[in-house]
Amino acid sequence: QVQLVESGGGLVQAGGSLRLSCAASGRMFSINAMGWYRQAPGKQRELVAANTSGGSTGYADSVKGRFTISRDNAKNTVYLQMNSLKPEDTAVYYCWGSYGLGYEAWGQGTQVTVSS
Repeated sequence: QVQLVESGGGLVQAGGSLRLSCAASGRMFSINAMGWYRQAPGKQRELVAANTSGGSTGYADSVKGRFTISRDNAKNTVYLQMNSLKPEDTAVYYCWGSYGLGYEAWGQGTQVTVSS
């Protein structure tokens, strides 16, 4: 199994920045991809950014040019650098991992609140 623990959420003014971290442990050798989802009140959970073990990276259109996903393999950690934050970025952000043959792991979620 893979376990994920997020940190770095908080309250920030519009235009500000935050960096989320997700520390992974467990069967690291079997991870296929890692990324970040978010869920705002009353909305479905949506994919924000993802990074595959092969090096491919993708972003939701709403965050392109503002958010950057990166991985530190030595620390088994994935980051989400969020710049130029907007009130509509307010959500609970979840770290996600895909591993093995179709298994998924989720972090507990971290709240990001952007004030206008």
